[in-house]
Amino acid sequence: MKIKDIISYLEEIAPLSFQESYDNSGLIVGDANQSVEKALISLDCTEEVVDDAIAKGCNLIISHHPIVFSGLKSLTGKNYIERTVIKAIKNNIALYAIHTNLDNILGGVSSKIADQLGLQNQAILRPKKGLLKKLTVLVPRGQLEDVRIALFKAGAGSLGQYDECSYNTAGYGTFRPLPGAKPFIGEQGKQERVEETKIEVVFQTHLERKILVAMFAAHPYEEVSYQITALENPNQYVGSGAIGNLNEPMEVNQFFQYLKEKLNLKVIRHTQTFNKPISRVAVCGGAGGFLLDDAKRSGADVFITADYKYHEFFDAEKAIIIADIGHFESEQFTQTLLLDIIKKKFANFAVLLTEIDTNPIKYYS
Repeated sequence: MKIKDIISYLEEIAPLSFQESYDNSGLIVGDANQSVEKALISLDCTEEVVDDAIAKGCNLIISHHPIVFSGLKSLTGKNYIERTVIKAIKNNIALYAIHTNLDNILGGVSSKIADQLGLQNQAILRPKKGLLKKLTVLVPRGQLEDVRIALFKAGAGSLGQYDECSYNTAGYGTFRPLPGAKPFIGEQGKQERVEETKIEVVFQTHLERKILVAMFAAHPYEEVSYQITALENPNQYVGSGAIGNLNEPMEVNQFFQYLKEKLNLKVIRHTQTFNKPISRVAVCGGAGGFLLDDAKRSGADVFITADYKYHEFFDAEKAIIIADIGHFESEQFTQTLLLDIIKKKFANFAVLLTEIDTNPIKYYS
């Protein structure tokens, strides 16, 4: 198996187009065509993690956080980023990161936190817009099924827990082949009237090229009549954070103890609490302060995230409890999430979790 086989599968689940503009997910070091022997999973990629990969015989490291966020202007080893990259290159170890694209899917990083807390009726806290388009194509009645099946196989018409979704309108089309045309139906210089069906399918934007290739290959016409329309509909399965409900309401102190146990926490930094049970919970792995208003609008009693600054806690304004559990702590289960994803597809492939604790923050007690 090659590195690109694993990458291709991961990017089916969390396409690179889902990542934020500031991010640098994807293959950072290495050749995608290289054979992969073993893979090591880590939250962060550090020199110690590369050493762990060497010791375990792994030539691919899959991390959540990219070791390189912005362009490197030199590789002299002057900081931990350059030293990590140099060590990986010297030891022929590929580095791959799956960061905000994994954050931004239902079933991703925030969903994993929600799963650990046993939240029910989970949904994306802030669904993304601009990720859906609609294809409209006219097809002669006799070739309708061939084109429709080709579109479905390419990923068109998949909406959440449903696939092969389309809307079909019967009608007729007219055209006149001009000199030089080689029509599938009709003759040059003569207007034709053909029974056609208009197929409409919604698709995710990153699949556009694949869908168009499939459409052109299956369609019988020399000139295909089609239209692509950008949709403003939020994609309910792609976006930031997660929201869900506890099985049973809990008093605040009971919930905080439950939170510590389920997420293996040493400390919780939080805002003022209220004499009101916790029932609805919003979560975001990593720095999720940008989702506070979404958490309030969703009716959440508490918002669990990380990296809050002193003055930002005031933004709760007694409308919600902010619980900062720490960046590493909020994303620690991402490693097992990735392990489960890969094992589901490649059951016999050797994929390991690093034994290195990459959390740069330590607690004194």
